[in-house]
Amino acid sequence: IQKLCDRVASSTLLDDRRDAVRALKSLSKKYRLEVGIQAMEHLIHVLQTDRSDSEIIGYALDTLYNVISNDLEEEEQEENTTKQVDDLGSQFTEIFIKQQENVTLLLTLVEEFDFHVRWPGVKLLTSLLKQQGPQVQQIILVSPMGVSRLMDLLADSREVIRNDGVLLLQQLTKSNAAIQKIVAFENAFERLLDIITEEGNSDGIVVEDCLLLLQNLLKNNNSNQNFFKEGSYIQRMKPWFEVGDDNCGWSAQKVTNLHLMLQLVRVLVSPTNPPGATSSCQKAMFHCGLLQQLCTILMATGVPADILTETINTVSEVIRGCQTNQDYFASVNAPSNPPRPAIVVLLMSMVNERQPFVLRCAVLYCFQCFLYKNQKGQGEIVSTLLPSTIDATGNSVSAGQLLCGGLFSTDSLSNWCAAVALAHALQENATLKEQLLRVQLATSIGNPPVSLLQQCTNILSQGSKVQTRVGLLMLLCTWLSNCSIAVTHFLHNPANVPFLTGQIAENLGEEEQLVQGLCALLLGISIYYNDNSLENYRKEKLKQLIEKRIGRENFIEKLGFISKHELYSRAAQKPQPSFSSPDHMMFDHEFTKLVKELEGVISKAIYKSSEEDKKEEEVKKTLEQHDNIVTHYKKVIREQDQELEELKQRVNTLTSQNEQLQATVTQQVSQIQQHKDQYNLLKVQLGKDTQHHNSHGDTFQMNGIQTEEVSKLKEELEEWKNKHELLQGQLKEKDSVIEKLNSSHLEMGTTEQSSQTSKFSGLEHNNELQKELEMLKSQIQLQSAEIAKLQMENQKLQVMNTTADPILGDSGAKAASSSELEGRLEQEIKELKSEVKALSEEKESLKQHLDSSSSTVAILQDEKSKLQREVAESKKEQDDLLVLLADQDQKISALKIKLKDLGVPVEDEDDTESGDQGDEDEDGDEEEQD
Repeated sequence: IQKLCDRVASSTLLDDRRDAVRALKSLSKKYRLEVGIQAMEHLIHVLQTDRSDSEIIGYALDTLYNVISNDLEEEEQEENTTKQVDDLGSQFTEIFIKQQENVTLLLTLVEEFDFHVRWPGVKLLTSLLKQQGPQVQQIILVSPMGVSRLMDLLADSREVIRNDGVLLLQQLTKSNAAIQKIVAFENAFERLLDIITEEGNSDGIVVEDCLLLLQNLLKNNNSNQNFFKEGSYIQRMKPWFEVGDDNCGWSAQKVTNLHLMLQLVRVLVSPTNPPGATSSCQKAMFHCGLLQQLCTILMATGVPADILTETINTVSEVIRGCQTNQDYFASVNAPSNPPRPAIVVLLMSMVNERQPFVLRCAVLYCFQCFLYKNQKGQGEIVSTLLPSTIDATGNSVSAGQLLCGGLFSTDSLSNWCAAVALAHALQENATLKEQLLRVQLATSIGNPPVSLLQQCTNILSQGSKVQTRVGLLMLLCTWLSNCSIAVTHFLHNPANVPFLTGQIAENLGEEEQLVQGLCALLLGISIYYNDNSLENYRKEKLKQLIEKRIGRENFIEKLGFISKHELYSRAAQKPQPSFSSPDHMMFDHEFTKLVKELEGVISKAIYKSSEEDKKEEEVKKTLEQHDNIVTHYKKVIREQDQELEELKQRVNTLTSQNEQLQATVTQQVSQIQQHKDQYNLLKVQLGKDTQHHNSHGDTFQMNGIQTEEVSKLKEELEEWKNKHELLQGQLKEKDSVIEKLNSSHLEMGTTEQSSQTSKFSGLEHNNELQKELEMLKSQIQLQSAEIAKLQMENQKLQVMNTTADPILGDSGAKAASSSELEGRLEQEIKELKSEVKALSEEKESLKQHLDSSSSTVAILQDEKSKLQREVAESKKEQDDLLVLLADQDQKISALKIKLKDLGVPVEDEDDTESGDQGDEDEDGDEEEQD
């Protein structure tokens, strides 16, 4: 090994180094310690320097894996258990991870696609996590993209690497919430569910590995659970539970996988999760049909016992505290003939002593979850015990009958389970506690029926098994707590109190101490919830009895036996009843809560003197009186609020009506104004017509037209009068309503100060309304004045008509001439109409012409603006050209001066210009000739 290490360290040829590493790999299994001590440093150096050669890297990784992994060591320990080997794996892992760069280097190697590098890299990293999980997790967490690199393993097409990648992520996500979140948000749920679907849902060990990884990600991780639900992954769990009709031949792997699947469902709806998260998952499971699928497995035949037990536990937690799911479960029927409710079938298993203990515990848990916060379900169970609902024929067995049967059977476990189940049916439900007092049982033929309460106390006094007595005492404590009527019924039996005091006072063994504690609790409940209706068993007398027979300190000590018991503390941890053996089945989780609640209260009640009790009762009475006063005032205030609301509504209706009236008044004012204008026009027209036709003797004809107009005005005046009267009637009605409102407000002025302020505001509002109505009245008075004026003018017209009438009477001889005048007038009117028509047509044509001309003007303006733009541009160009020409002229003149200085003959500008002009003139003459 030393020589090989030297060759790895000193050889310059890669082949020599590769052969040396291969030899170390072959020796590493047998001589693990030696290779680990001498070669680890050299192997890490190879990983750092020889990255280009995948073969040597693969050998180095395999050697390190053999040194660090404990798998081979475990096999040796199985063969020879006496051989004690130190935990070399964790020691070598500690050496390897001391330099954090080594783990980072390993992460980069895992990224390589080459199978001979990636696979051993994955195995080595998994082994490091197994040995020193938290430390390696921390290094990976702080390295950049460390977790994301490892997530790529799930997408590898080579199944070996993908499957080992799942195992690596299992180790990586153990007990590390931060890594669990990163893995979940790297789309792990989608990839794992895809793998499970590819592998056939319930078969194969790969499915098991994926399910274990999913459990790691979801258990006690609220954010991941929420992400799983929001991503609609619950819906994808439904196909896992599609069990066919042929349920024979379940393989061990299928049973394991289905068990893990059920546990995964339970992780999402665990009672330890936040209530909101659990509730939303429960609803999602119902809506996607997962609960229905689980109930199908529950009622199926041929399902293995452990799967059936776990399914019952899963259904329990899916329905716990969720009303919709509980209602659905109540409707599920077993496929029997005749069909029976699933609850009844399960209860039959619970009270059957031949069924496995674990299955009976699961059924009890299911029943407890069905009744948890489900008053409807509790009522249905208790109703099956009441005399009016019991089936007289006895063909069908009800849940209540099964519970009673279990309660009084010879099997102590059935007694305990039935007592706890019945206690859950009464949990936090005072009405059902009272109703259960009506239940009568026929004990034997010929004897009168006995109440259920009496029968429970009878069995207690007979000295049955400890488990039976504990169950019955828990039932009685639950029943009597917070129910004074049940306490009175219990104390009414003269044998009960002596039995309890006798049990508490005796010095018995350890087994009986629990019963003594529960008896003390029951007696304490009888004192605390006692309404002193029985003279012989008043609170004070019971306390005196305890003082004489037991002693207060002794009583409190016995009461403390319950909470000090080991089985009590176990039961208080979680709702599911989980017991290692039937003998340990003593306490129920909900009962432990009741004990916590009542223990201190009962201790105080025992030590209270009669004076304190009296004071307490007085305080209670005063509190009750105070409550009554408060409720009375609340009722008064509620009534006043209702009245105020009604008054507000009435005020609102009045305001709306006022607004409508104002609108109508304004409308009428405008209409009156129009009529005035029309009337004035008519007057002017009549004046003109009389002047025009006086010379022709047409005054009588126009007077005839005037009479027609006057009659029209009369009719309109009549209409306005009617409307005016209607408005005045409406105003009177509103006045009366407002007076009533004022009177009602004045009557209600004696109530509380809060309501007075609101009513004063209502009165102010009504005063405002009155002001508005007064304004309306003044407006209407003005209108009536105007109407009076119109009436005066109308009367004048009528006078004019009457003056015209005798003239018409004297001129009877001129009737013929008047008819001619009428004909002429008609003709003139027709001519005028035709002229008006022609003028309107001419106006329309002019309008059209104007429109067309305006459009042409707009077009011309556009063209003008365009031309102006072009002119501006051309001017700019000309200016630029002029500037250029000026520059050229300056240059030419400068050149000419130079040429003259040199003695070269140069033509003057004037000559050239005159020559040019001559040429231009000639051209002009030629053009003219042409």
